[in-house]
Amino acid sequence: MISAKVMLLGDIGVGKSSLARRFVFDRFESDYKTTIGVDVLTHDVALGPEAENATLRFVLWDTDGDFGVRIFETVYLAGASAAIVVADATRPATLVKMAGLVARFEERFPGRPVCGIVNKIDLVPEFRLAGEAAPHMDVVYASAKTGQGVEEMFLALGRTIWRRS
Repeated sequence: MISAKVMLLGDIGVGKSSLARRFVFDRFESDYKTTIGVDVLTHDVALGPEAENATLRFVLWDTDGDFGVRIFETVYLAGASAAIVVADATRPATLVKMAGLVARFEERFPGRPVCGIVNKIDLVPEFRLAGEAAPHMDVVYASAKTGQGVEEMFLALGRTIWRRS
């Protein structure tokens, strides 16, 4: 089994904690509690035949949205294997922040996987980023509330981490 520290980055209220909890516990909690500092969750995933049936232990670092780009000045990112940068489909400003955080992560950790995820698509079902809005980043559309896209995104990221390890 390999272990991977995966950072969850993004603005306040985009659903970082909800995505992590949907993935780890397969549930959605509608009562919103702001993350203060960092919460750490672990979850083991069988990566399937595409990854020689390996198991990956995700060590998810769910960060406080107040950090913004200052997160790159903290020790929290030390040893990060990958990042998931979350935006909210109902709040366009979070998409801009997502693009900035993806670029900063790629700059700080060249070659490490980073995925942009637009959450809350259950609230804006037809939402899609224009190609020019995210020219260099992989973007996944998901809903922590319904679970749509969540498992698939984590599994794809896990296989990418496994291939690069």
